[in-house]
Amino acid sequence: MNETIQSELKALLLKEKAELEENLARIARPVDKDKGDYETTFGEVGADREDNTTEVEEYTDNLPVELTLEKNLQEVIGALDRIEKDTYGLCENCQKEINLERLKVNPSAKTCIKC
Repeated sequence: MNETIQSELKALLLKEKAELEENLARIARPVDKDKGDYETTFGEVGADREDNTTEVEEYTDNLPVELTLEKNLQEVIGALDRIEKDTYGLCENCQKEINLERLKVNPSAKTCIKC
């Protein structure tokens, strides 16, 4: 992969990383930001029973969203790490090059289409 294409894909990854971190910050707090580890926050709406119910509902609504965003962020961080280690664009299973079109659609892809 030439450096220009790799730079373009890295820029896409950095943009996606920033967007994911921004979205996560709305519903979670970072536990280990370098690893993309977040924890869903449990907001305090009030002290009565109805307020507590609202808090629990918000938490249960936010938890699956947080887990999905966190997983995506960890994949992006992994791809950026592979760029630094000069292993980006190689399939983790067969070690062959991942198709460029696949990487353009999903810059954090770890495997080729076959694997």
